[in-house]
Amino acid sequence: MKPYCSAIIPAAGNSTRMAMGQSKQFLPLLGKPAIVYTLQAFEQAKSVDEIILVCRDEDKEQLNTCVHMAGITKPVIFTLGGTSRQQSVFSGVRACASQTEYIIIHDGARPLVGRETIEKTIFAAFDFNAAAPGIPVKDTIKTVSDEGIVTSTPARDSLRAIQTPQVFNKKMYLSAMQSVPNSELFTDDCGLIEAYGKLVKIVDGDNTNIKITTPEDLIIAEAIINKGEKDEL
Repeated sequence: MKPYCSAIIPAAGNSTRMAMGQSKQFLPLLGKPAIVYTLQAFEQAKSVDEIILVCRDEDKEQLNTCVHMAGITKPVIFTLGGTSRQQSVFSGVRACASQTEYIIIHDGARPLVGRETIEKTIFAAFDFNAAAPGIPVKDTIKTVSDEGIVTSTPARDSLRAIQTPQVFNKKMYLSAMQSVPNSELFTDDCGLIEAYGKLVKIVDGDNTNIKITTPEDLIIAEAIINKGEKDEL
């Protein structure tokens, strides 16, 4: 029998970098709130059994409308976020069903994640206990000192830009939460697991699985959606 999998979608941020007066998960992409696309991807992923939405109390009603708009048939649980992203994720983990064996953590502001990426990452986690999608970096990366001086140039072929969803064995993740000092300060869940001393399997990500962070990202996201719709014709 397939392990029970819970998708945790943190959607409790203030989106200050967008400077558009509302949370970025509600910004419209071709007439639909961005998070509707996110929800639809997890509805389509057969390995996902329930969806946990981590949000601010004032956003719950609007998020519930998005759930209905997305046509979600799976169980949806709302839980309040914390003061940091990691605290919000922890809130989501605690809200999972008692039978949950794997948790799938995905940025609410990555609306273009594909069902294939979700499933591929989940199945890798079944084998390795921890998995995430990543894409090769296109630019040369430099590490720089506080004074702006280059200190090293990592080999580009060994670098990956890590995306979400990131999938973990729930028991292992809970142990990391409780054991790693300052676990609530991590900005990346793989980093928490690495600090716990466990290995993370990286699978091939998707260049279209972008994160909506700035107004320019909305333009790119709409272009990707438009191209996908044309390709299906």
